[in-house]
Amino acid sequence: MPRWLPRAMVLALALIACFQLGNWAFHQLIGLLINVLIAFFVALAVEPAVGRMAARGMRRGLATFLVFFGVLIAGAGFIFLLGSMLAGQIVDMVEEFPKYLDSVINWINQTFHTDLSRVAVQDSLLHSDWLQKYVQNSASGVLDVSTTVLGGLFRLLTIFLFAFYFAADGPRLRRALCSVLPPAKQAEVLRAWEIAADKTGGYLYSRALMALISGVAHYILLAALGVPYAPALAVWVGLVSQFIPTIGTYLAGALPMLIAFTVDPWYAVWVLVFVVIYQQFENYVLQPKLTSKTVDIHPAVAFGSVIAGTALLGAVGALVAIPAVATLQAFLGAYVKRYDVTDDPRMHGRHRPRSGVTVLARIRRVLRQDRD
Repeated sequence: MPRWLPRAMVLALALIACFQLGNWAFHQLIGLLINVLIAFFVALAVEPAVGRMAARGMRRGLATFLVFFGVLIAGAGFIFLLGSMLAGQIVDMVEEFPKYLDSVINWINQTFHTDLSRVAVQDSLLHSDWLQKYVQNSASGVLDVSTTVLGGLFRLLTIFLFAFYFAADGPRLRRALCSVLPPAKQAEVLRAWEIAADKTGGYLYSRALMALISGVAHYILLAALGVPYAPALAVWVGLVSQFIPTIGTYLAGALPMLIAFTVDPWYAVWVLVFVVIYQQFENYVLQPKLTSKTVDIHPAVAFGSVIAGTALLGAVGALVAIPAVATLQAFLGAYVKRYDVTDDPRMHGRHRPRSGVTVLARIRRVLRQDRD
């Protein structure tokens, strides 16, 4: 046996053991790593506001606390408005349910010439096996729902704590990172950090502005139709449509359509038409103008990045995909060499004339010059 073979075998086994241990640790800490990633992007989003307040003489920790406190108050107000709206609407729907059921039964009897009654329908529903199984499953799933809610609150608290430390100790964190790098690499790291903060903050601020415009537009429509809880519904549509990529607009429009349907079924149709029209206006007119100076990313690239982020990290990847790709695009743009584009008709989407046609055009030009 060669002398190096035992050492090679021991080294190979040690490497395999280290790989297995690292793989196990990564899968155990994947939740924490995702929370840290979200917290980092949240800290980048509030970095411009915290930096402006710190530049005016305020302590960075106090500035970070004020920014996060404002975000917390806004989120709590939104949840309170939405909760009160849903509670009131559920009570109204339960009270008006017999009337809705009577109207549906009358329509069925007149259309299909049947002889249904509300009492018979209610008895069949109350004594159905499906309802009993649903109640049993709901009762057994209360503990799971409570555990999920508590886990979500703990995760949200973890994200806010990490984001607060990242934002408050941003300069110290950058100094600690740059202290282990040579001066040339330090400049690149600081430049990448600055670009990431600008792109992430610009993306979220532009989304907030579009959420405000969307909320105002939908509030005008809902108030004109007389739909109850129009302010809360407008806030719901504005936030959900902008901060849930790709399908957020249609998810946000489902709730106003449902509540408008309780007032008048035709109102739900009007809300659907308005949501579709406004989505096209936002995609082709409003969004390019607002995000051209902040994110500056092609819509196709944005859509592909959202799909890739969703495949990798789920909903978290969908949220951070666009600012991450915009940051990478802006950072790599300084290292890509650009050339002047030739003046070719094919650059403008036109076909290049054939050689025979070009020669014929030249002959005609020469004959015209001789004639003159």
